[in-house]
Amino acid sequence: MNKQNNKTITIETTINAPVEKVWKCWTTPEDIMKWNNASPDWHTPSVKNDLRKGGKFIARMEAKDGSMGFDFAGTYDEVSLNKNISFTLEDNRKVTVIFSSSANSTRLVESFETESTNSEELQRTGWQSILDNFKKYVEKSSS
Repeated sequence: MNKQNNKTITIETTINAPVEKVWKCWTTPEDIMKWNNASPDWHTPSVKNDLRKGGKFIARMEAKDGSMGFDFAGTYDEVSLNKNISFTLEDNRKVTVIFSSSANSTRLVESFETESTNSEELQRTGWQSILDNFKKYVEKSSS
């Protein structure tokens, strides 16, 4: 991938939950499998997550009808508990997630480099939909 053509898209949400809960739901495989989809016809049937600098993660994302799927995978560049995570995807794109705590809510800001297959708008919409699902999951979860 030609890195110089990559643009960065930033999305965000505010979650009505303490940062410790938000962090847990964002990083625990059992939780990730429950919220990591952009639409109801997709799911994440498996996740492996070695949450440390140099650690690797892989989330298998599939259409529920089995028509398509892909591995969302990469390597962690930085992990700072309850503060931020940065990683490099397998295609060398960079992603940063920042957790900002305020009273009993957490602002989550995610920035990612675009890829060349899908339009920027489609990428923004897809990533934001996943983030919106995450917010709903955390706010309904008792964990």
